[in-house]
Amino acid sequence: MTESEDALAILSGHYVRLFEDHIGKLLEAKNDGVPPRLKECMSYSLMAGGKRLRPVLCLAAAERCGVGPEKALPMAAAVEFVHTASLIHDDLPCMDNDDMRRGRPTNHKAFGEAMALLAGDALMMWAFGYALSRLPHAGIPYETVSKSVAILAEAAGPSGMCGGQVLDTDRESQSGTADFVYSIAGAKTVALIRASVVSGAILGEISDTALKCYHDYGTHLGMAFQIVDDILDVTSTAGELGKTPHKDEAQGKMTFVAAYGLDGAKRLAEENSEEACRAIEELFPEGDLLIDLAKSLAGRKY
Repeated sequence: MTESEDALAILSGHYVRLFEDHIGKLLEAKNDGVPPRLKECMSYSLMAGGKRLRPVLCLAAAERCGVGPEKALPMAAAVEFVHTASLIHDDLPCMDNDDMRRGRPTNHKAFGEAMALLAGDALMMWAFGYALSRLPHAGIPYETVSKSVAILAEAAGPSGMCGGQVLDTDRESQSGTADFVYSIAGAKTVALIRASVVSGAILGEISDTALKCYHDYGTHLGMAFQIVDDILDVTSTAGELGKTPHKDEAQGKMTFVAAYGLDGAKRLAEENSEEACRAIEELFPEGDLLIDLAKSLAGRKY
C-alpha cells in the first residue's frame, strides 16, 4: 500500500466501518420470502470487500450537508447495491466474461450464470426499495428521498451505466474517434460515482451553487477513477488488481490508454483529479476528506 492509499484508508475508515457494520447486520437479519441460496449469492459479491468508495462518498457528502452518516446509511447501501449488481453482470460471459473479481471467483463462476443474473437483478431492485422505505424513518422528508433516489436511478439507467455498457461492448454503437472513450466512461463509471456524491449531498440542506460544486466534483472524480482503472489494467498484476489484468487490450476495448497512450492517460488522470479538487475548494478552503480522496485516486495502485 502506498502512502497515498494508506492516507485514503485512514481518512475514509470511519465511514467504511460504519457502512460494513450496517450491511453486515442487514444481511444477518431475517429476510422473509428470500430463498437462502439467492441471499447467499447476493452476499457473496456484496461482502467481497473492495474500497467502498461510493458509499463513503455518499456518507461524506451527506454529513457535510448536515445529515449524520447514520441517517444516510440506507442511501449509501442503495448505491453499493447498484454498484455490486453492475459488477456481477459485468463479469458474465455475455459481457466481459471474467473469472476473477476481488481476488476470488466471480459470482457466475461460484453460483452459475442464472443465479448471478438473478442476484444482480435482486440487488438492483433492493437498492431502490430499501432507500425509499428506510430513509423516511431517519427523518428525511419524502420529497427529498424521492429526489435522491431518482438521481441514483438515472445513473443506473439507459443514459447511465446500462447505456455505458452498450457503448463499451456493442460495436455498432461505437465511434472510432479518440474522445469517444469519454462517452463510455461518462456513462459507465462517472454517472454512478457522481450520483454517490450528489445523492448524499441532496439529503441535507444545500444551495444550488453548492450542489453544482458536488456535481462537478463527482464528474471529475469519476473520470479520474476510470482513467486510473484503464492504466492499472496494463500496469498491474492479477494479485494487485484482484481481477484479470490486460483484459481490455485482449478484447480490443476502447480505453484511455488505447486512445491517448500510457503517459497521456496518466496526465489526464492527474488533470481530472486536480479539477475535482478545484470543484469543491470554495466549499472547503481549509481542506477536506473529499479533496484528499481526489488527490489519492490519481496515485492508487489497485
